[in-house]
Amino acid sequence: MEKIKQFLESDRGKDILTILIVVLVGLGSFELGRLSKEAQSSGIKIEYPNQEASVLGAEASEVVTNENHLTSPAGKAYFASSRGSKYYSIGCSGGKTLKEENKIYFATAAEAERAGYELSSTCK
Repeated sequence: MEKIKQFLESDRGKDILTILIVVLVGLGSFELGRLSKEAQSSGIKIEYPNQEASVLGAEASEVVTNENHLTSPAGKAYFASSRGSKYYSIGCSGGKTLKEENKIYFATAAEAERAGYELSSTCK
């Protein structure tokens, strides 16, 4: 115990203790940030005509389709990933990396925003 006390009182021991505290505070802050991001996600609300509304959480893996969100782009000007929170215009290069099976299409920007998506900053 005496050796530890002497080590911590030396200049080298103080430097190591300072570095250890900075690293631990950084890791704690990172984890708190991740936890706060997860708590903000309320999911995507999907409404079907003549049926009860259902909510998909962020962990949902299936593509959601109905008469408003077709899986083909005919007549649609916007698309989004079923796993993301951003939507893109058809001509935008930001959505090129999305897999076709994960894309859902919208006729208008307002329709995409009503579905809970936000315009990608690469398409502005």
